[in-house]
Amino acid sequence: MEPALGVALLALLFVGTHVGLATSAVRGRLIGALGERGFVVVYSGVASATFAAVVAYYAAHRFEGMAGLAAGAIPLVRALLFVAIAAGIALAVAGLAAYPRMPMALFGQPIGEPYGIERITRHPFFAGFAMLGIAHVLLAPRLSGAVLMGALALLALAGSRHQDAKHLRLRGRPYADYLAVTSTLPFAAIVAGRQRLVWRELPLGTLAAGVGAAVLLRLGHDGLFADGGRWLVLAVVGGGAVASVQSWLRARRLQARGSLQRVRG
Repeated sequence: MEPALGVALLALLFVGTHVGLATSAVRGRLIGALGERGFVVVYSGVASATFAAVVAYYAAHRFEGMAGLAAGAIPLVRALLFVAIAAGIALAVAGLAAYPRMPMALFGQPIGEPYGIERITRHPFFAGFAMLGIAHVLLAPRLSGAVLMGALALLALAGSRHQDAKHLRLRGRPYADYLAVTSTLPFAAIVAGRQRLVWRELPLGTLAAGVGAAVLLRLGHDGLFADGGRWLVLAVVGGGAVASVQSWLRARRLQARGSLQRVRG
């Protein structure tokens, strides 16, 4: 079988379950049966297993099959795409760090005024991953790599739209107001005059760490898919788990403060 087709089928399973389990009907039934924390555990388990499957298959067949665009053969294009990848990784790292306090985070985080990276994009992790994926589609020397990274970019774009639609439906006007002054596309709300850039709010250290991570990933690029890509899977799954736990802890702190204020009142 053409490796690109195998990657496409497994990527479809990963993306399909990732989005399908999060739809309101399925999610509502699962939360009713398992509770929100139980749903997060099941959802994360399915996502981790399907992601590991597609990465392992790609790792075993990444040097086989049809050729990709291989745009990196053009030096200027290669340099520009490397810059886009570094920027995407930096944005994704900053988004992961900011996620627990963002309105779309797990466990019902409050909707506040856009702050820091949210002024640039309300979905920094998704936007960064989309940049990373699209650049790799163009760079990939094999079609299987282009399919894998294209699927991840598609998931990032679809995920941001899905989250916005879900929270708009569940939270109404407050989230609509948040949407009105932010954008998914980086800097779009700022260019449109609906938002402003506040330099002192930006997580410059986190962004710099993201650029550093991009450099390290480039230096170790050939080993990313060694051993079936297990270390890559562990890093991605671990990062998501840490962000989820932080969201849960923050929700508990906010709930405790609210309870304390009611008691004092």
